[in-house]
Amino acid sequence: MQVLSVTPEIFPLIKTGGLADVTGALPIALAGNGVAMRTLIPGYPVVKEAFKKKKAVYQYPLLQGGKASVHAVKVGELDLFVLDAPHLFDRQGGPYGTASGSDWPDNWRRFAALSQVGGDIAGGAISGYQPDIVHAHDWQSAMTLAYMRYGKAVGVPSLITVHNLAFQGQFGAGIFGELGLPSVAMQLDGVEYYGGVGFLKAGLQAAWAITTVSPTYAQEIRSPEFGMGLDGLINMRATDLHGIVNGIDVDIWNPATDKHMVANYSAETLEARGLNRKAVEDRFNLENDDSPIVCVVSRLTWQKGMDILAAVVDGIVQRGARLAILGSGDAGLEGSLLAAAARHRGRVGVVIGYDEALSHIMQGGCDAIVIPSRFEPCGLTQLYGLRYGCVPVVARTGGLADTIIDANEAALSAGVATGFQFAPNNGGALLHAIRRLVEAHARPATWASIQRQGMKADVSWDKSAEKYVELYRLLLSKRAA
Repeated sequence: MQVLSVTPEIFPLIKTGGLADVTGALPIALAGNGVAMRTLIPGYPVVKEAFKKKKAVYQYPLLQGGKASVHAVKVGELDLFVLDAPHLFDRQGGPYGTASGSDWPDNWRRFAALSQVGGDIAGGAISGYQPDIVHAHDWQSAMTLAYMRYGKAVGVPSLITVHNLAFQGQFGAGIFGELGLPSVAMQLDGVEYYGGVGFLKAGLQAAWAITTVSPTYAQEIRSPEFGMGLDGLINMRATDLHGIVNGIDVDIWNPATDKHMVANYSAETLEARGLNRKAVEDRFNLENDDSPIVCVVSRLTWQKGMDILAAVVDGIVQRGARLAILGSGDAGLEGSLLAAAARHRGRVGVVIGYDEALSHIMQGGCDAIVIPSRFEPCGLTQLYGLRYGCVPVVARTGGLADTIIDANEAALSAGVATGFQFAPNNGGALLHAIRRLVEAHARPATWASIQRQGMKADVSWDKSAEKYVELYRLLLSKRAA
């Protein structure tokens, strides 16, 4: 089965969040299930630096304002089509904006171009390659499905995975004339959205199937609270909506072999985590004692609930836990957390920014990781936590609710608890969860049981890949019918 994936990010080449981890791991997981996935990605500078040899398999004399070409390349285990369009993607900064953080004003044009190419490939533009299914990800590639719907690939099955419904790609109606779509597309059942053009909305409308990255999030986005204005459309497509939990790359995230660890360990050698714990204490200037270290590895944003955390730092310290925080984002939240670290020297440490190696050592050395997200489509950091014996403390929402078994009395008695859930998502409930954590940590046998149970959890892509294959086959059967 040939599947074309279209995405703005893919690990290990370009990553801003969990989307890249998914699009980088899924093709490898699918390969063992009889699926050959090729991925179309933009030719950002960092992407083009990753390979020497390239072969142009398609040329565009004019694509959204300039010359462009598509190159077939292989990087590691990934088969890629790279869209080389220097006028759109050869820029310094992030994939979506400048180094200072502002979005590129022509993002609509950049990702319309990516989607147009995806639609062309789906329609057979590249000699010798015809995908059976097209799989788009988030708003940046969602328009692929619109180009398919109104082009040569109208009969090719498609699906879109929503990694975060909050990011929708909404633009003014004035861009429509430059998209290269027929006028009939600018209607309510096409790309029109509240008088403008909605990239994600267009994909949701055109896709044969819609997936989210957890079953609970699939249900949450049908409500006005989580639907972000699209709940009406999503409810209309409810029979085509599927929730499939993400996995993680268990070869990269493996405490027994992780090169970032000071000391490698397994569920049978948890005591070796002590050396990693010391490294965390040193990096975050924390006092050396037996109290639990609770870490945060996150974007510092409202969605991630970091304002809730910032408001109760004093209470967390009072309840006997230490905090190690790695992240960046909202300037006000950064300032609030840095001020908390100044108030509680030795008990709270903050590193502003992102450091992949440090994030690994935190999972391998901290006792727990707190994730107070207001909504969380899937979440990956709690899966890393399970894998590393860094016990997750999570808000009861989305994929967090689906992947963590709360350490209530019944779960502890049955020996199945893997973490701590809290609801409602407010400071009081979070502090109650921290108190439960501190009490459990004071009982070594109980704590080790929670750690080991989490480390036994299957957080790989195996089951999730099988569910994607089932969905692909379902779509092919609909095409045959």
